[in-house]
Amino acid sequence: MSGATPGAVAALQPASAAPALFTIPADVAPSDLPDHYLGQEELRGIDKQMEKLFKCEKLDEDEVRSLCAVLKDILVQEANVQPVRTPVTVVGDIHGQFHDLLEIFKCAGTCPSVNFLFLGDYVDRGLNSVESVSLVFLLKVRYRHRVTLIRGNHESRQITQVYGFYDECLRKYGNANVWNYFTDVFDYLPLSALIEDQIFCPHAGLSPTIETLDHVRLLERFQEVPHEGPMCDLLWSDPEEQMPGWGMSPRGA
Repeated sequence: MSGATPGAVAALQPASAAPALFTIPADVAPSDLPDHYLGQEELRGIDKQMEKLFKCEKLDEDEVRSLCAVLKDILVQEANVQPVRTPVTVVGDIHGQFHDLLEIFKCAGTCPSVNFLFLGDYVDRGLNSVESVSLVFLLKVRYRHRVTLIRGNHESRQITQVYGFYDECLRKYGNANVWNYFTDVFDYLPLSALIEDQIFCPHAGLSPTIETLDHVRLLERFQEVPHEGPMCDLLWSDPEEQMPGWGMSPRGA
């Protein structure tokens, strides 16, 4: 996201006392089970993997494959405009800066005591994209109702082959399998979040072809990021105070 400070964080509190978070209605579908839907053995495995990652130790290839498969099953149920409740801590671009991510958790706290909305750009540029994206993905699987992940412009096959994530996966795993697992998940990430039906949170900006949130809800997101159009705009467009109306981005998107 152009002009964004890596790891920028904002904590949003409810305007008034909010109802208890993540209360599951009696008629909820089995696919919407709460965070503890995982069995004890699965939870222990995830917690061990999390211990590895908090020490900046990468997961094994098979662990990444399994993690990504489970996460796709979770994300496919989420909306293009994913609702989020307060209180929530909103985190900007991480870009593989793993130690900055740990500093965010040190300052803001971590799950399950804190709820997070990550605005994308988990990978590229930094030295630890593998560990960074693995950790936020694992947190989403472990605390699916307390962590919201949306897609940034770097959650793309084309972009990650230019800005470092692809090369990092090759260097750390010796093949492109892990890169393929992660980039497949990128196609499932929601395009935006909506905090308390009031604050619209895309990764980047707006689009001249989007007039209502329903337009965003109807987009086909399960694909590589297009080169143009509303989905591209949500991930690439930059607000410009000096430009009235709409104009072509200097970055060509």
